[in-house]
Amino acid sequence: MYVAVLKERNERVRLDEIANDLQIPRHFLGKIMKRLVKDHILSSAQGQQGGFSINDDTLKTPLLKIVEITEGPDKFSSCVLGMRKCNGSTPCPLHNHFEILKKRWLRLLADYTIESLLQKDQDDFIKSIAALDHRLI
Repeated sequence: MYVAVLKERNERVRLDEIANDLQIPRHFLGKIMKRLVKDHILSSAQGQQGGFSINDDTLKTPLLKIVEITEGPDKFSSCVLGMRKCNGSTPCPLHNHFEILKKRWLRLLADYTIESLLQKDQDDFIKSIAALDHRLI
């Protein structure tokens, strides 16, 4: 989202800037950004004018895909209580309740794209990002 908000200024955003503004460890963020570039969610360029930028796929990407890339495909398959053998045939006490919530959560992430979060009805979200970077204000 941070890189996408800067799209209107056609700026590339350097890893150090993002890490500093979002208060994320640089090394950790670098791994995430590398995955997003590998899966064509973002583009990157090296050198003095380098950094990260959006591409043709960025804005159309469902949030679910980003979560799967950054968190792993098994993010939503583990037990909410952390039990190893939790499934439909051997459910934990919260399994059935969590399955309902998980389906809603997955649907929400699948329905929203980066572009939809940048629409006018998402002003509070954009302001929360803008507060981190003086270039967005």
